[in-house]
Amino acid sequence: MDFPLYSDVILLRDLTEEGLYSGDIGTVVEIHNVSGMETGYSVEFFDMLGNTVGVVTLPMSDFRLPTSADRPTVRLMAKTA
Repeated sequence: MDFPLYSDVILLRDLTEEGLYSGDIGTVVEIHNVSGMETGYSVEFFDMLGNTVGVVTLPMSDFRLPTSADRPTVRLMAKTA
Protein backbone atom coordinates (compact mmCIF):
# COMPACT_ATOMS: atom_id res chain seq x y z
CA MET A 1 0.00 0.00 0.00
CA ASP A 2 1.27 3.44 -0.90
CA PHE A 3 0.69 6.48 1.28
CA PRO A 4 -0.14 9.74 -0.53
CA LEU A 5 1.83 12.88 0.24
CA TYR A 6 0.36 14.77 3.23
CA SER A 7 -1.70 11.81 4.38
CA ASP A 8 -1.91 10.95 8.07
CA VAL A 9 -0.29 7.67 9.07
CA ILE A 10 -0.01 5.71 12.31
CA LEU A 11 3.36 4.50 13.54
CA LEU A 12 3.47 0.71 14.10
CA ARG A 13 6.59 0.47 16.29
CA ASP A 14 8.29 2.37 19.07
CA LEU A 15 11.15 4.72 18.15
CA THR A 16 12.22 5.52 21.71
CA GLU A 17 15.40 7.27 20.56
CA GLU A 18 13.15 9.74 18.71
CA GLY A 19 10.57 9.98 21.49
CA LEU A 20 7.95 8.37 19.23
CA TYR A 21 5.78 5.38 20.07
CA SER A 22 3.51 2.90 18.34
CA GLY A 23 0.18 4.59 17.72
CA ASP A 24 1.61 8.09 17.24
CA ILE A 25 0.05 9.92 14.29
CA GLY A 26 2.23 11.69 11.73
CA THR A 27 1.96 13.28 8.29
CA VAL A 28 3.78 12.02 5.18
CA VAL A 29 6.01 14.87 3.97
CA GLU A 30 8.26 13.06 1.48
CA ILE A 31 8.18 9.81 -0.51
CA HIS A 32 11.43 7.97 -1.30
CA ASN A 33 11.35 5.51 -4.20
CA VAL A 34 14.56 3.53 -4.63
CA SER A 35 14.64 0.81 -7.26
CA GLY A 36 14.70 -2.65 -5.69
CA MET A 37 13.87 -1.42 -2.19
CA GLU A 38 10.71 -0.93 -0.15
CA THR A 39 9.26 2.56 -0.56
CA GLY A 40 10.37 4.87 2.23
CA TYR A 41 8.55 7.83 3.72
CA SER A 42 9.62 10.87 5.69
CA VAL A 43 6.93 11.45 8.29
CA GLU A 44 6.59 14.51 10.51
CA PHE A 45 5.11 14.16 13.99
CA PHE A 46 3.57 17.07 15.91
CA ASP A 47 2.45 17.87 19.42
CA MET A 48 -1.14 19.02 20.08
CA LEU A 49 -0.14 22.65 19.47
CA GLY A 50 1.28 21.94 16.01
CA ASN A 51 4.96 22.02 16.98
CA THR A 52 7.19 19.47 15.24
CA VAL A 53 8.45 16.82 17.66
CA GLY A 54 10.20 14.62 15.12
CA VAL A 55 10.77 13.80 11.47
CA VAL A 56 11.74 10.24 10.63
CA THR A 57 12.35 8.34 7.41
CA LEU A 58 11.25 4.72 7.53
CA PRO A 59 9.94 1.99 5.24
CA MET A 60 6.22 1.88 4.55
CA SER A 61 5.90 -1.33 6.60
CA ASP A 62 6.38 0.80 9.75
CA PHE A 63 3.14 2.76 9.16
CA ARG A 64 -0.52 2.23 8.39
CA LEU A 65 -3.42 4.44 7.42
CA PRO A 66 -6.00 5.40 10.08
CA THR A 67 -9.37 3.64 10.13
CA SER A 68 -12.75 4.49 11.64
CA ALA A 69 -11.87 2.15 14.52
CA ASP A 70 -8.98 4.41 15.60
CA ARG A 71 -9.39 7.00 18.36
CA PRO A 72 -6.87 9.73 19.15
CA THR A 73 -5.35 9.67 22.63
CA VAL A 74 -3.10 11.96 24.64
CA ARG A 75 0.20 10.99 26.30
CA LEU A 76 1.88 13.54 28.56
CA MET A 77 5.56 13.68 27.57
CA ALA A 78 6.88 16.34 29.97
CA LYS A 79 5.54 18.62 32.65
CA THR A 80 5.10 22.25 31.72
CA ALA A 81 6.17 25.06 34.04
